Amino acid sequence: MEQFVHGLLFALSVLGGLVVMTILVVIHELGHAIVARRNGVVVEEFGIGFPPLAKSWRLRSGIKLSLNWLPLGGFVRLKGEHDDDKGEGTYGAASLWRKAKILLAGVAINWGAAAILLTIVSLFGIPKLVPNQFTVPADNHATTSAVTVAKVATGSPAEKAGLQVGDEVVKFAGQTVATDTDLAAFSKANAGKTVDIVYRHASTETHKSVTLNTPDKAQNGYLGAAAGQDTTYRSTWSAPIVGVGLTVQLSYETIKGVGVLLEQVGQGLASKFSNNASVQQAGQDALGQANQAVSGPVGILFMLFPSFERAGVVPLLFLSAVISLTLAVMNILPIPALDGGRLMLTLIFRALKKPLTKELEERIVGYSFYGLILLVVFISVLDVGKLFQR
Repeated sequence: MEQFVHGLLFALSVLGGLVVMTILVVIHELGHAIVARRNGVVVEEFGIGFPPLAKSWRLRSGIKLSLNWLPLGGFVRLKGEHDDDKGEGTYGAASLWRKAKILLAGVAINWGAAAILLTIVSLFGIPKLVPNQFTVPADNHATTSAVTVAKVATGSPAEKAGLQVGDEVVKFAGQTVATDTDLAAFSKANAGKTVDIVYRHASTETHKSVTLNTPDKAQNGYLGAAAGQDTTYRSTWSAPIVGVGLTVQLSYETIKGVGVLLEQVGQGLASKFSNNASVQQAGQDALGQANQAVSGPVGILFMLFPSFERAGVVPLLFLSAVISLTLAVMNILPIPALDGGRLMLTLIFRALKKPLTKELEERIVGYSFYGLILLVVFISVLDVGKLFQR
């Protein structure tokens, strides 16, 4: 019965994640639709989910609203979507400024949604995400959590003592564990000795004696457990300022993270052509770091959302904010299949004073789209591998 309940809750959390992701993509497309109509471009269809079609309605405005069977986001179909389309009400006939507004509207909606969600989360306590995280010092209430176990090595003294991920470490070798660095320091100071450890598991305090590893057997540490400690920042009147400021800061960090990721992947792939063993190992390590840093739809739905759902509503709102911000940042990247890439294509051909024909645009965007699909499939395969390693 317990396994059935656990499985049901897992399925519901995955379904909830699917709904959240769909909503975030739908509001992105809604941004395109609203700005297109305001700038004289006809919106022919607004779709929730992807075909095959389940049901459709014709709105008073003449827009076809469709509900589709694949709940993976949504789409908007404009009249004359190619850059060289002509005629009244077409996207192609719109001025460059209007095209830019239409293309970037989805980014703005997702960015704004992230700022609103982070504003709400900051009222309850937002975790420390980056060094020098944006706060308003006059209205910043910091709270540090207890030291908890983040990882336990197999066969380690920590495992033998019964420590599990999430347990709160209270005392070690008679000393109070106040920070996450204390546990490592106390373990090193008592290497090879038998010491007492006090920890809480599910609100139950446990006392155990544990013999630590000696320096020559400390590949996974003297205790064999990694500790973590969370700091949260809560705001009141400054919550909207924090929401916007943190969204700006995380936008920069996300773009920087994409750069680091590309560097790691490039290093990993380049190392395959080297005969130097150390270079190959460094490249393999870089690919491993990239693999751990990236999650696709499978990883988000089956790993991230269930873990955040168990933590409560506020962490779920925080994850939704991060995903919305990621959608915004990714869509401004100069990839032709995405909004920023389409705008870049238009600007390049304007600068070259050459027409961006329908055939050429479809070819460039099409190849870019296939490349993105292959990337998503590749990341999803890696995510499935992570699922089986859990």
